[in-house]
Amino acid sequence: MFCAVASNVELLRLKLSCSFILVRILKRSCDEASSDVAPCKYPSSSPSPLKTQPSLYQSSFPFYRLPSEVGFFSLDEKRCYHADGRRLRYYRPPEEGKKDGDSLGWELMEGFEDHYVRMNEDEKEGLLHILTWIKENKGIIKGSGHGESKRPVDRDFVTWRGHLTKMLCTPYETQEGWLLAVTLFRGTLYISERETEAAHKKRKGRTVDQEKLMYSGYKFESFLCAYTPNSDPCPSEVVNTNEAFCSVLLGRLASHSLLLSGEVDCTDASAANPSPPSCYVELKTSAQIRNPHQQRSFNRYKLLKWWCQSFLLGIPLIVAGFRNPQGRIVSLQNYRTADIPHLVRGDNQSWDPAVCMNFCNAFLSHIKKVATRDDPRVVYVFSWEPGSDITFTIESNPSDPVLPDWYVQALSQ
Repeated sequence: MFCAVASNVELLRLKLSCSFILVRILKRSCDEASSDVAPCKYPSSSPSPLKTQPSLYQSSFPFYRLPSEVGFFSLDEKRCYHADGRRLRYYRPPEEGKKDGDSLGWELMEGFEDHYVRMNEDEKEGLLHILTWIKENKGIIKGSGHGESKRPVDRDFVTWRGHLTKMLCTPYETQEGWLLAVTLFRGTLYISERETEAAHKKRKGRTVDQEKLMYSGYKFESFLCAYTPNSDPCPSEVVNTNEAFCSVLLGRLASHSLLLSGEVDCTDASAANPSPPSCYVELKTSAQIRNPHQQRSFNRYKLLKWWCQSFLLGIPLIVAGFRNPQGRIVSLQNYRTADIPHLVRGDNQSWDPAVCMNFCNAFLSHIKKVATRDDPRVVYVFSWEPGSDITFTIESNPSDPVLPDWYVQALSQ
């Protein structure tokens, strides 16, 4: 009897050993695949998927250090990078007493047919422009000392403001999912976005009316922005969505240090605090609010996204233009970013800024637990759809890497 038991134990050990070796071989063969082979994907069983229900993140507001600007860059009419502020515009509001619709006379659909240059959305830039800025400014963000402080980018995360906005909105999002691709390279996690299949179909299926609605937001900016502090806006100019001025900032959420960049609409030369980002202004449009139902919807969805975007970059002022069904601005309203949470506090069905930030903090911690292989050829793809948990897969030798070769070489020197 004893010999039979011992024999069974040895057989079990042999099977387990063989299984372990097989897994190691499969993973190693996946990792070492050559560049002309399709990317390998394999799910990971640990850690568990991250849940997104708002009730799980209802606690006190986490520590968030308002970001400080360390640089900026511009993108011209052909989407070319420039290490300067040539595309920074200046906020020029209408005179007091001329802010009602009758006095403004702003037609947001004017120029749609012949004064509109659209950015090519099929060309996926990823983190291209942020990485270009980092490459040219390594001395500003390089660590000095030992251990983690020797990282070429002395931040835990590098990403666009828009990707963090998606994170903050996730607990309350009911319509659109997302895909976020993450690579750990020399101690820093880089977060980029991939277009979901649903988003691709939605983009390709836009109607003319939807295109006009997108155009109207850019057109609104032309009524309030000038290229010098003392000049006037020129609404008749071509609306070119390739152009942008982007701020680069350092921030911190709880234990996570961040380098983030985001597009800035304009700066207010008369702001009480002239230092960026305190002097920046966000410009938004929305449909005219006609009844309590529309007001609740505006508070729950529009104000959520507006607050997340501006709060993350430390932009204190949002100027909103409300349009009628014909695309004419009927009123302007200023929103202080810090005041927006108070506007929704009495609605139990609305959103809580602490939930947004606590979830973002938890998700960044989750990324750190998952993305542990420091290798630019490895991409962790986090996936989420409304009503589900956040899951992930791992890609070795991906066809769509987060970091291009030129960047890896530049920061490996």
